[in-house]
Amino acid sequence: MSVSPQTPIPPDIVRCAYLDLVVTDLAAAREFYVDVLGLVVTAEDDEAIHLRTLEEFIHHNLVLRKGPVAAAAAFAYRVRTPEDVDRAQQWYAARGCRTERRKKGFTKGVGDSVRVVDPLGFPYEFFYEVEHVERLAWRYDLYTPGALVRLDHFNQVTPDVPSGRKYLEDLGFRVTEDIKDEAGTTYAAWLRRKDTVHDTALTGGDGPRLHHLAFATHEKHNILAICDKLGALRRSDVIERGPGRHGVSNAFYLYIRDPDGHRVEIYTQDYYTGDPDNPVVTWDVHDNQRRDWWGNPVVPSWYTEASPVLDLDGAPQPLRKRTEASEMAVTVGADGFSYTRKENDEQGFKLGHSL
Repeated sequence: MSVSPQTPIPPDIVRCAYLDLVVTDLAAAREFYVDVLGLVVTAEDDEAIHLRTLEEFIHHNLVLRKGPVAAAAAFAYRVRTPEDVDRAQQWYAARGCRTERRKKGFTKGVGDSVRVVDPLGFPYEFFYEVEHVERLAWRYDLYTPGALVRLDHFNQVTPDVPSGRKYLEDLGFRVTEDIKDEAGTTYAAWLRRKDTVHDTALTGGDGPRLHHLAFATHEKHNILAICDKLGALRRSDVIERGPGRHGVSNAFYLYIRDPDGHRVEIYTQDYYTGDPDNPVVTWDVHDNQRRDWWGNPVVPSWYTEASPVLDLDGAPQPLRKRTEASEMAVTVGADGFSYTRKENDEQGFKLGHSL
């Protein structure tokens, strides 16, 4: 398909890079993310803490910023060239989205950036210029049994997953896995730019909201070590779900909640997706092994609770209810509170090919 000269070219996105997260108690958040989870402090002051994982070389993967309402202020993506920041601004402006450009960046360590309110109501950021810091991959003296090594993905809640999927595919994301019903309605989609299962995912529900932020470990034993540490600290009440294994992504997981209720996933052992003909995995919406491979029920809070997101002025975005007929799934069938795979269905997922 040819692109007309009047059609802006989407930016070349490399990967999800950091989350700008507002917390109400900065000291409590620091204790959770640094002392318990072991993220590395790159910079901090009385207003914000910039954190990174052990294998990261850019300035930060997470900004904890003090504010009155716990919310996500920006989902930030790194782009391939400085010109791609221009392309991002032009691409969203052509779609009637509000944009804001800051040559000195919105956070420490990041240069020329553009933030937008995307068609789903989420605050996205695109940047190329960034300060490099020491990559600690070889600093085994700093590793803990539960070491977090990379930022892996975001997960977003939206009332209109089909439209969101189309928009992100137009932006250059590729779908790796999805959940559909017999009519072909998409209930959730996992989309990637880097060569893993996803950089972000869309989950159906009232939105826009942040469902979770995910950090990767090397092995599942690292996740078990985090569980043991939380138990030893008498902090196991922060564990919301898991540990377990997903059907979708095939990853081993743990979901925990920070002091403000923001959900964090610890994630490992998904698979490579970088070939151009990587097949899409489609899951039956009635098969709850998509959420937990062992068939364990999912706690209700995982479906109903999520963090608000902010507009470019720092105000919480109003929620849109999931009311469209295509999104009104039966609770058991869509949400998997009980085992619903159809009789004689030995495999609740199928492989297809992206067009």
